[in-house]
Formats: sequence, structure tokens, C-alpha cells
Amino acid sequence: MIAADTSRRDFLMMTGAGVATAALGPGAASAQTAGAAAWSDLVIINALGGLSNPNVVRDNGDSAIQRGTRRRRQLDQRTLADAHASGLTAVNCTLGYVAGEGDPFEVSVSDIANYDQMIRAQSGDLTKILTAADILNAKRDRKVGIIYGFQNGAPIGDDLARVDIFADLGVRIIQLTYNPANQIGDGSMAPQNRALTEFGRQVLERLNQNRIMVDLSHSGQNTCLEAARLSQQPISISHTGCRALTDLPRNKTDEELRLVAEKGGFVGIYFMPFLDPDGSVMAADVVRHIEHAVNVCGEDHVGIGTDGPVTQIDDLEAYRERLAEEVAYRRQSGIGAAGEGPNTLPFALDLRGPTQFHRLAELLRERGHSRTRIEKILGTNFFRHARNVWGA
Repeated sequence: MIAADTSRRDFLMMTGAGVATAALGPGAASAQTAGAAAWSDLVIINALGGLSNPNVVRDNGDSAIQRGTRRRRQLDQRTLADAHASGLTAVNCTLGYVAGEGDPFEVSVSDIANYDQMIRAQSGDLTKILTAADILNAKRDRKVGIIYGFQNGAPIGDDLARVDIFADLGVRIIQLTYNPANQIGDGSMAPQNRALTEFGRQVLERLNQNRIMVDLSHSGQNTCLEAARLSQQPISISHTGCRALTDLPRNKTDEELRLVAEKGGFVGIYFMPFLDPDGSVMAADVVRHIEHAVNVCGEDHVGIGTDGPVTQIDDLEAYRERLAEEVAYRRQSGIGAAGEGPNTLPFALDLRGPTQFHRLAELLRERGHSRTRIEKILGTNFFRHARNVWGA
């Protein structure tokens, strides 16, 4: 295991990167400038998020649920400017099949090709992350690193060799299940709450052999606990909340959180409605769950996985209509989760847009957390975890 202060020294040795200021309006721009001045040296890693402009309906076909032929991806200038202004160093982007139409393997391979094409076309702003060192290089080069991650093990099918294929194509994180059960194990909404299947244990072993990060965010409790115990490498829960604070299936119990940390893994707290019993999440809820996770796991194992983009939604009322359609589709498809609904926004209302990471850092500072701990939560913990799994 690599000591926590080792990764911190790595970051402090890097060239300081200036943060571009997006055209966000006078108030937001000044707030962003102040945040950037205080936290510009941070390496910020979103363990589960994305890059998209939610104000453009289904821009680039960038939906977590596949509903047909995907178009070639291209990020608009606002998305890129917001990503740079936020200080984001790297983000685990969901690609490949999650649920819906199409053959899971074919959809996933096609999506990887689309991401590769997008990164080549916008190489001045983006870079593909294959190793932990690539994260450092992204910070140095003032680019946003894209980590290829799956949120469902379904594309593996019944063929273990596909794990090797995805590793060769640059997939660095694979979530074993989405909310329902699959061939690997049970998701958080599967009523039986079974552990890994026999094939799931073989998949876990193959993922370890390929040094692919095992993600247990959407898994059921028993699948999560068994995978954490059996894995030969530390595992991650890239985006979750704490069930001790909000008793919903998508949140993790203290037993799960503690075991992941004891095995050297990583836990990312999301900005999702599951952090609050009423689904009305604010920044204070995010901080509350981060603090609980730190108390359970220790400060070396907690980070962020917002489960959302950097660019904020401008017209919330218009968005609510689209959200209602999405929630209805998820319910009909059997992939929804308890705690999500047409009135539960999938982000913290006062913690969004390009200021979100710097604002979170300020809120943690105001709560008395040290700068070293804040650096760990915002990025260095995930970096160290990535280096332990992917290798130097």
C-alpha cells in the first residue's frame, strides 16, 4: 500500500495549472475566480460523473440509458469551458451499455470507439486515462482526463475473455451490477439480496488479473460484501451515500463502507437525491455524508463521485419535464431506484455548475477540515487508489 503523503508530494511537485474562467455571468464568475485562487493547485477527480451540456436535450446522445443508434460525440464549447473552470482533473465517465436496447457487448464496443474519436478530435482539451500517471499528466497539461468506466457488468455476457478485450480497449473501471440483478450478482434493488454468482466470482478474479478497478456502487449489500472480501485488489464504491444517515437501498451500510476501507479501497459520495429522505439535496447533505464516511472509513478512503456533469441546468422547470419522462422510463424498464422520482433533482441544488468543487472545498474548510484532508477528498485519495489498482 502506498502511503497517503506520497501522492500528496507527487501533486505538490507538479506545475501549477491555471484555471480558465467560463463566461458564467459576473456573480458566478467572481465566485469562481475566488475559489480558483484558493484551490487552484487541487487535483480534482470525480470518481463518477460526466461531461455534457444538459441544456441541449440529449446532446451527443449522451444518456446513461441506450435507446438506439449512438451518434458521434462532440463536446460543445460551454461544456469544455465549464470543465476547465471547475478545476476538474479527471472524471470517470459512464460509457457502454447500462440498460435498454441493443446488444450490451456491441453497444459498449461502439461507445468506446466513439469516445476514442471524441478525445482525438478534442485532444487539446481531453486526454484518455490509462494509468495513474496519466492523471498527473492531465493536470500538468491543463487537460481533462477521461476515465472509461462501465456501470454494468452485462457487456461481459458469459464470456470471461471479454474482460480482457475491455481492458485492452482502455476500460479502467467496471461496476459489477446496475440496480437489478445480472449474471454476476444482485443490484441494490434486487429483492433477494444474493451474493455473487459462481460466474461473478470468476469475473471478479478476471478483473483483478487485468487490474481493472472493481466498482460496487449499485450492488446489493451481500454482493458488495462478498466482492470486497474476495477481491485480491482494493475495490471502490465510486458513487454512493451513507445508509446510516438516509435509509435507502442505493446508499451503503457502515458494514460495507468499513470493509471497503479496511481492504484499502475507495468510497465516493454522490450529490444525488438519495442523500436526503425527501430527495431535496443541498450542499449541507453532501458534507454530512462525507463527514460520516470519513468517520467510518478514515480520511484516506473517501472522495467524491457526483454522478452528474459540471455544466448546470439553466431552465429547471423545462428540465423537470424531461426528468419526469426519464424517471418514468426507468421505472418501466425496471432499473429505477427507491428514492428517485419526478420531483427529486439528481444534484444538490446549491452545489452545481463550475463552482461546485471549489465550493465544496470551502464548505469543508468552514467545517474545520484541514487542507490536507480536503485535498484527499477532492482527488488524492482516488489517485492513490487508482495507482494501487492500475499500477505505476
